[in-house]
Amino acid sequence: LATITEWLADPACSTNPTVLLMAATIYAREGNYNEALKCSHVGTTLDLMAMSVQMFLQLDRVDFAEKQLRAMSQLDDDATLTQLATAWVNVRLGGNKIQEAYYVYSELGEKFSWTARLYAGCAACQMHMGRFEEAERDLLEALSKDAKDSDALANLIACAMHLGKPTARHVTQLTSVDPNHPALLRMKSLEDSFARASAASVA
Repeated sequence: LATITEWLADPACSTNPTVLLMAATIYAREGNYNEALKCSHVGTTLDLMAMSVQMFLQLDRVDFAEKQLRAMSQLDDDATLTQLATAWVNVRLGGNKIQEAYYVYSELGEKFSWTARLYAGCAACQMHMGRFEEAERDLLEALSKDAKDSDALANLIACAMHLGKPTARHVTQLTSVDPNHPALLRMKSLEDSFARASAASVA
């Protein structure tokens, strides 16, 4: 982070799209979405605009994400990044847009090559539509491409819960891959709350 701060303070680097994208990515990985957005929002490349869409969604500002997506569409509506950003926004918008997002992920998988992220995107859409068996299949495909995909593992835990299947193995896998994943932190918080409530009722 110190190196990134130095680069951004350097006028020669602070407008370089590659440096800005690297900085935004690092800040995003650290969970500092506001700083990531400061880096990506000044850019006019599709990469930086797509990063801005992601950050707006992380900050629950779907309205700004839609605005950024419109700018991407005006720049290059057919670009893969624009299509992906469309899917991200549609998933967040919900309703009929979920099906549209599913088609985007499917079309990209068929057109290019299926990746863990595309399978995970399809699975997220399936989950929103209540199709948990189909989502589970997509997530297993995602993990066959990348066994350390923490979001796929987290969603697999959710699918298993909805399908009444054991989750212990998936929880163990996720803990080894990403012990600070938000899904694990939420589970720990719920377990702690339940333990406190149980102790209070016994007392």
